[in-house]
Amino acid sequence: MNTIDTLNRECFCFSLDHAALARALDTEPGQPGLSALLRERCPTVFAAQPVFVAAPQLQRIAQVVRAIESVVALPAYREQVLAAAPAIARVPTGGARGVFFGYDFHLDQGRLGLIEINTNAGGAMLNAVLARAQRSCCTAMDATVPTRASVALFEQRLVDMFRHEWRLAGHARQLTSVAIVDEAPEQQYLYPEFLLFQRLFQRHGLRAVVADPSALQWRDGSLWHGELAIDLVYNRLTDFYLEQPVSAALREAYEQQRVVLTPHPQAHALYADKRQLALFSDVQRLKALGVPEATRRLLLDNVPHTEIVEADDADRLWAARRGLFFKPVAGFGSRAAYRGDKIARRVWQEILAGDYVAQAIMPPGERLIEGEDTTEAMKFDLRAYAYGGQVQWVAARLYQGQTTNFRTPGGGFAPVYSTVDASGRTPRPDEDDALAAVDTASASD
Repeated sequence: MNTIDTLNRECFCFSLDHAALARALDTEPGQPGLSALLRERCPTVFAAQPVFVAAPQLQRIAQVVRAIESVVALPAYREQVLAAAPAIARVPTGGARGVFFGYDFHLDQGRLGLIEINTNAGGAMLNAVLARAQRSCCTAMDATVPTRASVALFEQRLVDMFRHEWRLAGHARQLTSVAIVDEAPEQQYLYPEFLLFQRLFQRHGLRAVVADPSALQWRDGSLWHGELAIDLVYNRLTDFYLEQPVSAALREAYEQQRVVLTPHPQAHALYADKRQLALFSDVQRLKALGVPEATRRLLLDNVPHTEIVEADDADRLWAARRGLFFKPVAGFGSRAAYRGDKIARRVWQEILAGDYVAQAIMPPGERLIEGEDTTEAMKFDLRAYAYGGQVQWVAARLYQGQTTNFRTPGGGFAPVYSTVDASGRTPRPDEDDALAAVDTASASD
């Protein structure tokens, strides 16, 4: 067993400091009463202990993110994908790249597998708060706990990212207003995070509202929330192509290019439609696109083989189902996703009738956590938050069961530490370098 595996099985030096967490939520960057709301709404969103990941694995995650970005930038890839996507995915984006892409990985005995990409990945602000509330029980681990300054810098970079999206869309004046939009936001599991984002934007001089899309109005050539003209929409909707009637005003403003929407429908089509995982794991299709050999090898080594479920392949896939995971192409949050060894014939018929992909099962990692009387095994995956192909932060999600669920006591978001003798914080790129990389990529689009 290597050092990292040993730490994930035997190191309980870190734990969540609930008093520090309450302070972080009820003062800056939070607001009074937020800790009580979080306990009521999502009591298992924060894990009891962190996850250790070897530094080379974190570096490999960053390499995979850059490799995906390089493929998506290819004109042949974009033409192929967007031709098959809904028309709104071909609407010019105005230059915005898309905030908070989430690259989700499984890590099993040192082997990484990219299981999916999300373009409205939640949890970044919750992880910033979580980083403020870690404690170690021995001096040897003290240096690995994130400092308040490092977390404040991360939060500043998040605001800078939204301002950068605004500038990429061609605006010379300053960004002044942001709407954080999701359907029935007060009922969403991660509603407390929406409030954290609202507070973050307000602390940096932006007017910010949390809104249902039905509360937005398109009038006088602008998008409005009441009497507030909205410059930018931070999009948390799972109506990825703005097809629902409640999204009509937002859709109109976006199609007229009178609001910066981030992330946007084009980003979903290019990155998050799970059919693209089939392309990223297909050597012949990658060759046909002109993807360089080194990039092909990196993707094939780190993206589990994925294929689109076709009726003609039903017998073969059913026979191989125990080694497969079935996911809807436009699914999110593990909804309607099934392990092949758990499905019955009735569900199989639903899979064949729907739009699904079959992905080779990649086992998740394992972390033991310390309970009251004994230790307990938890599965974990890794979520890399990325912007413009640059990894900003890596977090883990601990759970039991078939998929991540934020319902397991002791599970939830967990900080990731790469070593016990260095900073322990996930390496994050220099902000100037990251934004320069985005500018360069945008200029070539």
